[in-house]
Amino acid sequence: MCSPPGYGWNNLVSMKAADVKKTIEAAGLRCVSCHYQFQELKQNLDDRIAYAKELGLTQMILSTFGLPNAATMSDWAKAAGELNKIGERTRKAGIQLGFHNHNFEFREIDGVLIYDRLMTEFDPKLIKMQFQVAVISLGYKAATYLREYPGRFISLHLADYAPAEKKQVAVGKGAVDWKDLFKAAKKGGIKNYFVEVDLDALKQSIPYLRALKV
Repeated sequence: MCSPPGYGWNNLVSMKAADVKKTIEAAGLRCVSCHYQFQELKQNLDDRIAYAKELGLTQMILSTFGLPNAATMSDWAKAAGELNKIGERTRKAGIQLGFHNHNFEFREIDGVLIYDRLMTEFDPKLIKMQFQVAVISLGYKAATYLREYPGRFISLHLADYAPAEKKQVAVGKGAVDWKDLFKAAKKGGIKNYFVEVDLDALKQSIPYLRALKV
């Protein structure tokens, strides 16, 4: 999920978390993780933790810091420090805090990859990583990071990319080596996999993932 108040899902804001949970479970699904905006975690953390616990979440994931393109590495490090403090509070509540990357963490500032700097700034116990596999479009492989930072991850957002067509495609139809990725996932600490593609691509992705043997 995405945080209803943080993302403006007005049809869900009026519902109690317990009722949202019942609706999800009635559909044969379960929700263990939710995305949050940085400002709402900084300004309304107690409320968001209470909602998360009522919903039955075990993970709260920051979707982005929302820093501008002109942000310095010091800005990124400062934001990481703030997230560590938030992680201390979610941990006391029994919820693991995480961080979700986008393409903009995979650029360099003064020769240092932002993502690598974040990994040095985050407290490994307080912040686990949710890796966005779609960064394969930039040439970065999820398996590389799962092996480089063992035990630092909690989940993956699955997506695939066709370099020749320069577009996202169904899982198994693109450049990602899925067998290698899933082998690396154990070392990385992955507990959950979320397929993040459009509905047509999802329909094609499901049979591939079900048939995949690692």
